[in-house]
Amino acid sequence: MSNAPKVSVIVPNYNHARFLRQRLDSIVGQTFQDFELILLDDCSTDESQSILREYATDSRVRLEFNEKNSGSTFKQWNKGVRLARGEYVWIAESDDYAELHLLEKLVCRLDADPRAVFSYCRSQRVSADGELEGFSDFYLVDIDPHRWTEDFWADGEEECRKYLVQRNTVPNASSVLVRKDVYERIGGADEHLIFCGDWKTWAAMALTGGGIVYLGEPLNYHRFHETNVTATSQRLGIDGIEVLKVIRWILQRVTPTEATRKKLCNDVSGLWCPQVLTNRVPLRCRWAILADARAVDRQALRKLVYPAFVALRMTLSRRYRSWRFRF
Repeated sequence: MSNAPKVSVIVPNYNHARFLRQRLDSIVGQTFQDFELILLDDCSTDESQSILREYATDSRVRLEFNEKNSGSTFKQWNKGVRLARGEYVWIAESDDYAELHLLEKLVCRLDADPRAVFSYCRSQRVSADGELEGFSDFYLVDIDPHRWTEDFWADGEEECRKYLVQRNTVPNASSVLVRKDVYERIGGADEHLIFCGDWKTWAAMALTGGGIVYLGEPLNYHRFHETNVTATSQRLGIDGIEVLKVIRWILQRVTPTEATRKKLCNDVSGLWCPQVLTNRVPLRCRWAILADARAVDRQALRKLVYPAFVALRMTLSRRYRSWRFRF
């Protein structure tokens, strides 16, 4: 459509009233102004909806409130993209915020490179109280200490083979501008995932045959607090289980070097072993986790032997002490 905006900005919100005004002001104040703003709310119980309505006087704004909580960040992503009319999509999470020229710079990169499926920039960590806490890519230093400090262009498949197979190298969705048609081509985000749906989305888009454009300039502020998806998933132990699933999915599509695979296997051992050995996880789920682990690491069963022996010895020891106490 000739009157369609260049960019669709999607803000999926749930109970982030505390951060919303800073988030939205950092969008409407962007130096690049050819966008529509789709504000989603997933049945918030705080003051979110009244704050979102304050911004509805802008003709570019559309309000879309759920009548029932979806229970999924990635369902909200997909809903927003279905409503989007722009060529590009910026999923601006409701608890983050941005420098005012973020959109201008990311749009410029995609316009300049028709092969690029998405562009993204470096992110700074920020606390709930607004304190800067370094860069969000701190967990990538052991893969490459310099790569994410400066601009680069990467072939998507090569990026998966070298880096995305090991970690989610895009720390925050709010730093990313995607081509809508590519997002739709991969079927959108995987709504069965709670924690790693973004990682799988970036990998799936990268594997469509295009490139990735990265800006080393930190233009995005990634909020860390007790109620965000990352913190919640880690408390529930969901993150480790989903990490294995995504790595297995990528390995079915690319072949990393032996050195990369060896490092990957060593890194993920600590994620799946505790889940398989604990009685807190149902047996059926433990078998599924072990199946994913074996698909990622050929030595998974061998690595399980020693911790299983230690766990069994501790269990028998506790039972022996209990038996002695009774008699």
